[in-house]
Amino acid sequence: MNNLNILYEDNHLIVVIKPPNVLSQADNTKDADMLTIVKSYLKNKYQKPGNVYLGLVHRLDRPVGGIMVFAKTSKAAARLSEQITKGLMQKKYYAIVNGSLKVKEGSFVDKIEKTPNKKVLLNTISGKEAKLNYRVIKEKENLTLVDIELITGRYHQIRVQFASRNHPLYGDQLYGTQDRKQIALFAYQLSFLHPITKEKLIFEKTPEGDIWDFFL
Repeated sequence: MNNLNILYEDNHLIVVIKPPNVLSQADNTKDADMLTIVKSYLKNKYQKPGNVYLGLVHRLDRPVGGIMVFAKTSKAAARLSEQITKGLMQKKYYAIVNGSLKVKEGSFVDKIEKTPNKKVLLNTISGKEAKLNYRVIKEKENLTLVDIELITGRYHQIRVQFASRNHPLYGDQLYGTQDRKQIALFAYQLSFLHPITKEKLIFEKTPEGDIWDFFL
């Protein structure tokens, strides 16, 4: 990945677009990941010797594209993480799901538990609360475009909550059909308070591609 899509950068943070199928953080696959890519960009741009600090504030699943913010200082990282804990960082997603939702606007509330083998169990006693709000935007050929506000950021939350209600996401290889299509889930809006100036920042990006162009 050569061209880093930067939405915003200052001395404290950098906001970028993560393409689908790029890791947020390195894993044992050794495949390209956003943390390493952004670090490399900063090292080259500012000709920094040695290791470059970059704080991973939040993650997106590997197949999911969209907006991510990284912290360029430990103070910014701590303050952004605190906003997530307090529910002050707002994350919105577009998803295309299978079928037609009977209730066109509402909330899903479940308990989600991530097991050691990275599978997700729903509504277990030891699960953590998972909540999202959704609104149907458009329906087309037994597919539905949904606008989602993620209240809690649990592992695979959006994918599991819709799949458990018989509306798996289009192209979801894990919780949907094995059709080898790209998953239709995109983090299109991210808003938070600047960690230093306290100014409210809102970033938006419209997803592009065959299935998105079909709807948007």
